[in-house]
Order: sequence, then C-alpha cells, then structure tokens
Amino acid sequence: MHPFQYQRADSADQAVAAVAKTPGATFIAGGTSHVDLMKEDVHHPSLLVDVSALPLKQIAAFEGGVRIGAGVSNTAAAYHPDIQAKYAAVSEALLAGASVQIRNMASMAGNPLQRTRCPYFRDPAQACNKREPGSGCAAIGGYNHVHALFGASAACVATHPSDLAVALAALDARVQTLGPRGPRTIAFPELHRLPGNTPHLDTVLEHGELITAIDLPAFAGRSHYLKVRERASYAYALVSCAVALEMDGPTIRRARVALGGVAHKPWRVGPAEALLAGQLPTEQLFQAAAKAAFADAQPLEHNAYKIPMGRNLLVRALLETSGLQPLQGPAGTAFAASVGGVAGQLATPR
Repeated sequence: MHPFQYQRADSADQAVAAVAKTPGATFIAGGTSHVDLMKEDVHHPSLLVDVSALPLKQIAAFEGGVRIGAGVSNTAAAYHPDIQAKYAAVSEALLAGASVQIRNMASMAGNPLQRTRCPYFRDPAQACNKREPGSGCAAIGGYNHVHALFGASAACVATHPSDLAVALAALDARVQTLGPRGPRTIAFPELHRLPGNTPHLDTVLEHGELITAIDLPAFAGRSHYLKVRERASYAYALVSCAVALEMDGPTIRRARVALGGVAHKPWRVGPAEALLAGQLPTEQLFQAAAKAAFADAQPLEHNAYKIPMGRNLLVRALLETSGLQPLQGPAGTAFAASVGGVAGQLATPR
C-alpha cells in the first residue's frame, strides 16, 4: 500500500474543499471496496477524506418518495420499512449484494461508486486502460466470461459490479451532490459513464463532488430484483435485472427494466420497456420483451452464455413482479450457478 494522508471532515463543505484542492484526493466512508483497491496496489490516493461522521445518515419522506442519506448503511436501507414496502427491488438488491458484515459498513453512496471487479483491472501485472490509461485491455483477448454485452469499446469491456445501482436505475432514482460549484441533481441512469476512450472515468462526478443523498421518487407499483452468480455464497452478478411495473388495473401502464453484469453501467432497456407499456401481462409478452432487451447484445469470445441466461432471468423477474408467478424465495434471493442447477436452466434458451 502506498503512503497517503488522512483527514476526517467535520462538514460536507469542508470535505468538498479538501478533496477539490488536492490532486489525487478522494472521499472514503465505509471503505469496504476502496481499501481493497489500495491493498491490491490498484488505487493510490494522496489523501483520504473521511466523510463517515457527517450527518448524512437519515432516511426520510421526501416529495412523495424517500430521501436516503449518503452515509446510511446498506443494512439500514435494506431493512427500512418504507423501502421494503415501496421499493422492494432496492431492499432485494442490497440483501443479494453482500454479507451482513459488509452491509453494516458499506454506505449507500459508496455502493454505486464501487469500481469494476474485472480481474484484469485488479491485477497490476495486466494491461488495463481503466487502471492505467493507454496501457491496453487484456480482457478483450483474454478470458472475458464476466464482461460486457453492451456499451463496450475498444478500450474497455468491463462491467459495473453494484447490485444496488441496477435497482436505483430501474426506479429512476436521483443523486444529490455537493461540489466545488455548489449542489446539483443527477438522474441516476446518467451518473455512470460508458467507457469510450476514457474508461478510467467511471462517473460524471467532478473531482471533489460529494454525493449527499439518493432520492427515490414516488412509486406506487411493484419492483423486483434478481441476479445470477457463480456460487451460493455472496458473489457479483453474472447477469442481474431490476424490474419496476406500474399497473392500471390489469394493464401494465409503465415498465422500467435495468440490467446488471452486462455493461459499464446499469443498462436500461428502452425497447423492452416500450413493448411492455399498455399491455396485459402474459408470459409470451415477457419473452418478447426479453428478446428485445438483448437484441443489440455484442458478445465476446467467452460470454455469449449471458444472452439466453439474461433473457430467461428477465422473463422470471417479470413473471414474479406482475404476479403471474409467485416469488420463489425470500427477499434478496439470488441464483447460484452449478452444473445442472438453476443457473444452468437459465442459460438454456427458451
């Protein structure tokens, strides 16, 4: 681990000023992912500004929805009664995403900002444009079974690891920030960037810009989150999806669908959403929507299995969210891949 300075902030304004004026400085709260990157010699901050003590740990009603402070722990959010009742996908994503010990430390702002789990990014001996711009991308010609189907570039094919981020994208969350130029609001689907020629830039946040809250807008529908992972213990998604349905009687008035594990950011699928709107829920409709969701997928050498797996996962999520099929398991249920297991079934085309 490289040497660094440490400072605990007493206010959001102080934290922003400290990071903004110091090249290489960054914020830290729970540190459940950040410290790992430092230990792995991937990230070398010059200054860590600790924001864990700031008064950003409230969950409160806000404009018909819910405002979640940036410092709220993943555990507190997952079990909050309003979030469980109104935004089930958020609770499910948090419970599927990490062990209790990690959830107790991880913050709601830090979770969506965690960096890719691409093994080439986390190995300083490998070429990675995200870690070292201009060095190349070893994943493109390497073992890329966990990599992107959408939005990749010749510079990077990594995927975003956060479960929570997928649910927030499907629910049209908004991010409140404080930066050197003052506060601003960012629509959550616009927070993360596609790699293009600058894959080292994960988000649209400016240097020194601090997330202060996440807003979930008023929502009277049903939402659900599901993921497929490689093992039964906590692991990152091979493919995941979050679905939010607003009903008008038996008809789907509005649908929102986001995919995880398939792109550099949570991937909203407009064609599937358009196909579902105004329709009566049926399995045939959901299969058509899943096909549309993956129509533009561009698989790499080793990850084409994600297409049938993702289609079947999305069909199941839609069936369960609409009520056509009962929920199979408690909140936070995730699939564990095994030979002949459920994940093998999901990888079989319908």
